[in-house]
Amino acid sequence: MKKQEAEYAKRLRVAARLRPLLISLVACLFTIFPQQTVFAQDGAETAPKDFAEILADSVTAGVVDESTRDPVTGLSSELLDPTILPSELELRLIPLTKSELEVLAPEWLEIVRAKTENVMAAQIAISRTDADAEDAARENLTELVLERGALFDKYSKVVSAWEKKGGDAQVISEYRAYKSSVVVEETRTSDYQTLYAEAVRWLVDREGGIALAINVAVIVASLLALLIFAKTIRRLARGWLGHVPNLSKLLQAFIVTLIYWLVLAIGLMVVLSALGIDISPVFALIGGASFILAFAFQETLGNLASGLMIIVNRPFDEGHYVDIGGVAGTVKSVSIVATTVVTPDNQVIVIPNKNVWGNVITNVTASKTRRVDLVFGISYEDSIPEALKVIEKITRAHPLVLDDPETIIRVHELADSSVNFICRPWTKTSDYWAVYWDLTQQMKEAFDAAGISIPYPQQSLHIRSGR
Repeated sequence: MKKQEAEYAKRLRVAARLRPLLISLVACLFTIFPQQTVFAQDGAETAPKDFAEILADSVTAGVVDESTRDPVTGLSSELLDPTILPSELELRLIPLTKSELEVLAPEWLEIVRAKTENVMAAQIAISRTDADAEDAARENLTELVLERGALFDKYSKVVSAWEKKGGDAQVISEYRAYKSSVVVEETRTSDYQTLYAEAVRWLVDREGGIALAINVAVIVASLLALLIFAKTIRRLARGWLGHVPNLSKLLQAFIVTLIYWLVLAIGLMVVLSALGIDISPVFALIGGASFILAFAFQETLGNLASGLMIIVNRPFDEGHYVDIGGVAGTVKSVSIVATTVVTPDNQVIVIPNKNVWGNVITNVTASKTRRVDLVFGISYEDSIPEALKVIEKITRAHPLVLDDPETIIRVHELADSSVNFICRPWTKTSDYWAVYWDLTQQMKEAFDAAGISIPYPQQSLHIRSGR
């Protein structure tokens, strides 16, 4: 309790110190901008404005003037202005209702229709002018086409806003069909010189090719920055997860990969939204296709579920030597759909996770120590106590054999042609094969030196003559 009270008192002292600083900052702003001289259109100086008045003017600048509403449609004059900026139009469309957009859409249809008439008149004028005036007429046509293209973009924004707020799909499709048909028919009826002039003019126009090039550059730069950011986050997440105790490498790899793709997905949506691209149809498409995809990818989903079970239950980890349904090797990696195993002779085997989780899994290297099971046989004529001494001596002398647990050496079996001993020393898992091979060789050499024979299966054949 005393610690919490001390922390709270410390925060109060910090706040008390910051308060005069904030008050001084606001005072400085009013001191630096105490007033602003405003000039009328005729150049005459008007009354100065202080900082508060300037702030109030900036707030009220975007308020709709009720006196400027169109008497017929009831819409603000800014919404019916063909020269309105696209960004401003988008903002002014937000508060409109479906019924208001139903009134606004025909108005914009009339605006683009009137401009289209001008475009057609200019196109007809090209065919009627002589060669000297043809270039000027084509230049005029190109200018009109660009202006009409900008109007069509605003027209599309109005129709899209109407659709989002529940407009009649049949009527909206007719409005969009008008734009498509006009563009297609104009392209079909124009000569190649007109199309070439329009293309060149579009490429050098700030609202056309230049804007497209800027958008493409922004998208490419944003994607590169997003990739760098996602990789940085992945590296930081891997370093942080590496310090978490009792967290398997498989689970670490899964979490790091999940974070990486989540950052990419969220970042991509942010980039697209910032560029003005509507991403809501993507979610609708994913939602509609999810049912079909669930049937199409049943096997993949089964592998995914099995992969999650492997990652959560951790029957093995990366670097473990396992035997999965007869496939033995070292686990290289585990993805959400498959497990990659490398055999001792360096074959790479990819096993679907569904088959991994559905099979018996033998993890050879999960424990820190392993028991080495060896069997040695001697002849029936040899001394059992002498053989036990030799086996015990060789086993205890090996540097990799552990003292705890204790090595077990016993007479195990009276076989057909030999007396078999079991020798079960313990060693570290990484030293298993070294101990196995060393003891096998050393035991044969020790038996030979002690005069103990290692028998092999043999049969005696007796032949009787038939007298």
